[in-house]
Amino acid sequence: MEQNQPPIPPQPDRQLLEALSSGFAERVVTVDRGAQVTYRSGGTSGPAIVLLHGISSGAASWLPCASLLAAQARVIAWDAPGYGNSTPLAQARPLASDYALRLDGLLQTLGMQPALIVGHSLGALMAAAYVANARNLPARLLLLSVAQGYGAAGKEAQAQQVAQQRLAALDTLGVEGLAQRGPARLLSELADAGAQAWVQWNMQRLNPDGYRQAVAMLCGDDIDRYLSRRPASLPTRIACGSHDVVTTPLACGTLAERFDLPIALIPDAGHACYIEQAAATARLIRSALP
Repeated sequence: MEQNQPPIPPQPDRQLLEALSSGFAERVVTVDRGAQVTYRSGGTSGPAIVLLHGISSGAASWLPCASLLAAQARVIAWDAPGYGNSTPLAQARPLASDYALRLDGLLQTLGMQPALIVGHSLGALMAAAYVANARNLPARLLLLSVAQGYGAAGKEAQAQQVAQQRLAALDTLGVEGLAQRGPARLLSELADAGAQAWVQWNMQRLNPDGYRQAVAMLCGDDIDRYLSRRPASLPTRIACGSHDVVTTPLACGTLAERFDLPIALIPDAGHACYIEQAAATARLIRSALP
């Protein structure tokens, strides 16, 4: 290889990609006002589990974890608006409640009553917004490595800084550049090559405009406004990777304490806990089912 030639990015295992096509294939539905939502589905019977990805990912990223749940549950993982082939939201600066409305449209179209909604990172903010306003509540809620948002009063400077940093990185590096540096940020130093390749492969499929919308939501909304309105009867749990440097155990623990919620740590996992420790995360999800 020539010295100036960029390194070949790691590729996911061929069997993993085959399993994605055969057992967790992409599907598409049209929801309210003609918007398209793509999602992936595994399992055919049992309680319904809905999986919501974060800002640097997509529905496919859940495959290693979802495949461990499919024998006991019907698993649905969506591509959030602006991700995959899902229609972006109309708002330039959407709120989590706007994503939640689209999720409600998907679940209504599928005729699905979730037993459990699992939100990871920015997906946790969307999940919290959903349960604050949903017509059909899930039986349980599980929030993983929670992105809390920067939209609260007093966080204006931090919100501006985060938005500038993320958008500057996108403009400078492009999606491919973000994907190349993603594993070091989203995984712990213990992560194997397979997890690193899977994080990078999924990040390579980001849509720049959808990512920009998600950054605007991250920096303009706040999870407290939704968790404070969730039904008191809805069992809710928080978990976080023990090595998460993005949404740290301290930050997740403080959130759990603020709302008097139980919290668990996923050992030997960074931010993308459901990729790095798929089996442990699947066990946690099963334990959260009613």
